[in-house]
Amino acid sequence: MHMEASPPLLWVTGAGSGMGRAIALAAAERGYKVALSGRRSDSLKDVARDISDRGGTGLVVTMDTSDQESVARAHSTIENEWGTVTHVALSAGLNSVQRYWHNQSMHDFSSVVQTNLIGATLVVDAVLPSMRQIGLGTIVFISSVAGWRYAKEAGVAYSASKTALSSLTKTLNDELNGDGIRACHLCPGVVDTDFLSLRPSVPGKEERATMLTPDDIAMAVQFVLDAPKNICLNELVITPVSAA
Repeated sequence: MHMEASPPLLWVTGAGSGMGRAIALAAAERGYKVALSGRRSDSLKDVARDISDRGGTGLVVTMDTSDQESVARAHSTIENEWGTVTHVALSAGLNSVQRYWHNQSMHDFSSVVQTNLIGATLVVDAVLPSMRQIGLGTIVFISSVAGWRYAKEAGVAYSASKTALSSLTKTLNDELNGDGIRACHLCPGVVDTDFLSLRPSVPGKEERATMLTPDDIAMAVQFVLDAPKNICLNELVITPVSAA
């Protein structure tokens, strides 16, 4: 059975800032109902107001992506309020300043993997049963160029967790394309967001000017979400144009 929700329902994690916020706003402008998840309710409410001001519909669902019970409660809230989630953009991410073998702690390593990999898996596991029931679903993992090819500066935990998202994408498409479900491993280059404050050496204004913007990523995500149902965009790599 293939059913198209009207309007489509997008669940965005990490929706309170940066790429997640931009993805949510772009989708709302395209007519999607957008469920907004993240840890900071104030930030999510700000995004929901921005969506409302633009004539869209947003639902604030505070959630700790790394916690299974929190994810389950959030998903239940969305389904009770709006019905089946048809689209997911997994933008919640974490890294550590101390990220290399010589200075990382296993506590930080576990936290990064728990958010970037386990957290993404928990959300997908929550939405899949209903998606399979209606025969429809699009899942976008906001990964990284570090998940596509080795990037030393990304660090051990971040690189490992983002690389693993490629495998999640492949297994989903291999097992569930026949059920109308498709996944994309979206790999942006460096994006100018507050996330850069977690770098051991924080980039300055001049360097940031050469980076991708959250709106660039939102445009790419929307391209994946809006793709015809017979198309599966397995992997999409986005980098800024190199300076001459």
